[in-house]
Amino acid sequence: MITKPNISIQKLLYLFIFTFLLNPTTYSQGFEGYYRYPDVHNNTVVFSAEGDLWTVPISGGLARRLTTHLEEERFPFISPDGKTVLFSANYEGPMEIYTIPMNGGLTTRWTYEGDASVATTWAPNGDIVYATWAYNKKPDYQLVKINTASKVKSLIPLDQASEASFNKDGKTVYFVRPAFHRNVTKRYKGGTARQIWRFTEGDKEAVKLTTDYLGESHHPMWYQNKIYFITDRDGMMNVWSMNEDGSDLTQITKHDKFDVRYANISNGNIVYQLGADLWLHNLASNTGNKIDIKLVSDHEQLREKWDENPSEYISNVNTNKDGSKIVITARGKVFVVPVETGRTISFSDKSNVRYRDATFSSDGKEIITLSDESGEFEFITMSADGMGDSKSITKDGSILRYEGNPSPDGKFMAYSDLNEDLFILNIATGKSAKISTNQEGIRGYAWSPDSKWLSFVQVAKNTMAQIKIYNVETKKSFDLTTDRANSMSPTWSLDGKFLYFISDRSFTTIVGSPWGTRQPEPYFDASEKIYHVALQKGTRSPFRPNDELYTKEECKDCDKKEVTVLIDEEGIKERIIEVPVSPGNYRNLTLNKTALFVLSSETGLNAKTHLAAIKIDNKDVSITTILEDVKNYKLTADGEKILISKGKGFYMAKAATEKITVSDKNSIDLSGWKFAINPIEDWQQIFTDAWRMERDYFYDKNMHGVDWDAMHAKYLPFISRITTRDELSDLIGSFVGELSALHTSVRGGDLRSDPKNIPVANLGAVLVRDEANAGFKIEYIYKVDPDYPDEKSPLDDPYLDVNEGDIITHVNGKNALSALDIGELIRNQVGKQVRLSIKSGKTSKDIIVTPIANSFKLRYGDWEYGNRLHVEKESDDAIGYLHLRAMGENDINQFYREFYPVFNRQGLIIDVRYNWGGNIDSFILEKLLRKAWMYWKGRSGQQYWNMPYAFTGHIVILVNENTYSDGEAFADGFKRLNLGTAIGTRTWGGEIWLNSANTLSDNGLARAPMFGVYGDGKWRIEGHGFEPDIVIDNLPHETFNGKDAQLEKAINLLKKLIKEDPREVPAVPEYPNKSFKNNKK
Repeated sequence: MITKPNISIQKLLYLFIFTFLLNPTTYSQGFEGYYRYPDVHNNTVVFSAEGDLWTVPISGGLARRLTTHLEEERFPFISPDGKTVLFSANYEGPMEIYTIPMNGGLTTRWTYEGDASVATTWAPNGDIVYATWAYNKKPDYQLVKINTASKVKSLIPLDQASEASFNKDGKTVYFVRPAFHRNVTKRYKGGTARQIWRFTEGDKEAVKLTTDYLGESHHPMWYQNKIYFITDRDGMMNVWSMNEDGSDLTQITKHDKFDVRYANISNGNIVYQLGADLWLHNLASNTGNKIDIKLVSDHEQLREKWDENPSEYISNVNTNKDGSKIVITARGKVFVVPVETGRTISFSDKSNVRYRDATFSSDGKEIITLSDESGEFEFITMSADGMGDSKSITKDGSILRYEGNPSPDGKFMAYSDLNEDLFILNIATGKSAKISTNQEGIRGYAWSPDSKWLSFVQVAKNTMAQIKIYNVETKKSFDLTTDRANSMSPTWSLDGKFLYFISDRSFTTIVGSPWGTRQPEPYFDASEKIYHVALQKGTRSPFRPNDELYTKEECKDCDKKEVTVLIDEEGIKERIIEVPVSPGNYRNLTLNKTALFVLSSETGLNAKTHLAAIKIDNKDVSITTILEDVKNYKLTADGEKILISKGKGFYMAKAATEKITVSDKNSIDLSGWKFAINPIEDWQQIFTDAWRMERDYFYDKNMHGVDWDAMHAKYLPFISRITTRDELSDLIGSFVGELSALHTSVRGGDLRSDPKNIPVANLGAVLVRDEANAGFKIEYIYKVDPDYPDEKSPLDDPYLDVNEGDIITHVNGKNALSALDIGELIRNQVGKQVRLSIKSGKTSKDIIVTPIANSFKLRYGDWEYGNRLHVEKESDDAIGYLHLRAMGENDINQFYREFYPVFNRQGLIIDVRYNWGGNIDSFILEKLLRKAWMYWKGRSGQQYWNMPYAFTGHIVILVNENTYSDGEAFADGFKRLNLGTAIGTRTWGGEIWLNSANTLSDNGLARAPMFGVYGDGKWRIEGHGFEPDIVIDNLPHETFNGKDAQLEKAINLLKKLIKEDPREVPAVPEYPNKSFKNNKK
């Protein structure tokens, strides 16, 4: 448990506001911001703060704001003549390249790539240099130059390059490969650790300079025949130097508290980011000091603001007992909203507090919610009418808890926590008692009408969800269901005689057998049935048909009698019977006196979920859809009404078996709902919340040995320097990175942005500015598998008869060369008809094309298709090839599409280079593990085998430094299961798995790796990467020129293996002679 951090820091922040915003004298002296991305030219520094660019003398002082756009400007670089600043920004959607005069003025846009373009540097001759994927068929950066006079672009001939610096004559470039892996981890030594390389015009190949250290070396800076760069060789990121050949390593800075984050050099002065400050190191004197920089600003992003669309932040909605009010949790705040008329009550005055999972007390008089005001999430109560102060229920929080479920009598509350423990809380005493028996998972719980029993779903050790029943008085529990099937959604009848639940005990597969194209597998549909159990022996089911021995009991005052639930535990499993309706895809079962309600989902693509009802009766029992296409619903505690979430709205309707119509009449009006946010207090809460959730979610309770409380204290003071949400994410990333774990990235949240989004359309080709031919030359048209014409380039259309070498002279009648880039002329033309004038030799014609949104998938498909054709050509079709871009839903489709046509080849290359991960490794490995053990042969046709589609040949996989996450798990499994040979380079090294459940109040995310992976007594892959059997690198220059050394090695190895062991289908044996004496031929 941490001590409350927000009191002292809150005072500091208010002092900060008062001092720097309200005091005119102090304001004129400026304030300290959060400084990033510095560059230096002679005596001038440019940097980013408040999301804008600023300049300041190298000696410090008041900085001058250079830009004011709503979007963030990043990566500024001052031109060699000191007159212009180069930078990247998302002014119209994509991150593109811009310049602005050093003294201010209009910006100039230089790129229309549609892919992120990262400003990198200026070449000594004044060319703009940036990094982008836009011209690479693979998802990797290349360096591009723009001649600012001729507007002509040219690629630096390197396949994988970023973070460049040039020597004095501009003929030698020092660059980084691989590119930054976009994780905040520190002291990283995996396969994607950046290294510094050198390439000189005319050289046969680039040369790696940082060969002696597995960790990161990046941001090279050439100066007077030395390379200065950032590396963590001493455990912290500091500036080091080396000779141009990589020798004579020397440490320049020796910071031991914060990392050097970003650096640039001019005239022997290195300016770099350290913590929230910029520092200057003078090489001549070998001294360093903080640059005292002050900003003068109106703090536009620190002002109180009103959230105009709070619905996008809704995390929880509950209704009171009679459905007259709902309580909404949104953006960490709580609101009580009347269903019809009345006053909306807001619990939003504490911006530095986050509320979670608000619900009504049983009597509806109070709101019970989780609050982190104490420093931990504790249950508190607040008056539902908004009057009075909140009251604490618990004071023992140490881990994230989930929504509480109050008992009907209001004395107890059930809740679970992140450890998958289930507790019953005595609301009066604030004491909790754990009632679950393992930590495999809690999937729901429900109180009996008399508050004496709690039914709950606990996952058994065999992963099946099992219903248990706990008695509050005896403090004992028993199993209602076995662990032979998943049982869920328990709900008690209002008279306390029955418990209803859903269970997946219907085994109906749409696919009946494994025979057929692409080896079809069972797909279970309508798996769930609805069941009920009589809690006492001899209780007649309300669905049991009438018979001559049955007389219905009349009970006039039953509704007035107090319900007492009695359970005969003995034989209770044998009393479970079905509710007589057909199986379905059911979830979220509830009931009132007359009907059961359940969500029922369709099957197939774009399947919808409907609200259905079952009348509790013994005649003509059926399930009926009462409202189509809903998100969710909740039944009020009195059973009279249903709160429905449908589309973007909420509705309250009568709980009955009749069809429900949603309209303005039963819609809950949220149209005027908005609330104020104090960013300073809000960001303080988000900072601590991110720290706390990292502590609670991280797979290692010992936090990799890091003093996590100390990390909070170390970085908390920087909160007073933060002026934007993006800066806050950067700060959060600094402490998350201390865990030295991958799958750590910080992103999203309530970022300031320009709503303008003008996409750059794409013609699916490489176009080169050609002044001599008065247009843009079509240098290359991307090609993909013609079996899938819907994926082709817009220009790859035989009807249009457009060819490489043709010139585009006009776009919609405009001279193509009137624009800097052809993308400028087809902005906002995605999916629209565009008229192009094409010159082919001495003839010209006009055509109509429909540009696509982005060429990334097209370029990637060209690379994959080209690899496949090359493999098939080099092996005479003996070897198949397939590439997996990731390990997700689309990649299952890709595997089926590419594997089954080549399942009978003698060799197979599975390429997982540039694989972004996912979770289907076991699915693919299972396919590859299948073996042929018998063969069929009919009178005609070739033999085939069982198991169907088992691959019987040799397999090679390709990996590289951009094989991530589940791609690495697949490679590791492939190797450990002895399925073949792995070729390539060491992979990323991210093998602590996770989900993205730990969202912050403003929908931002600081990802916490949650599930460590181990085998053979050690943690696998994490921080180091998967090691292939054969290590071979695709060097940057020869790869740019078309060579793929890794693929060539795979082809040659497979050809050798096939020659040594062809693995041909066994010959058909001699047919048996079953003749007898009297029937021989």
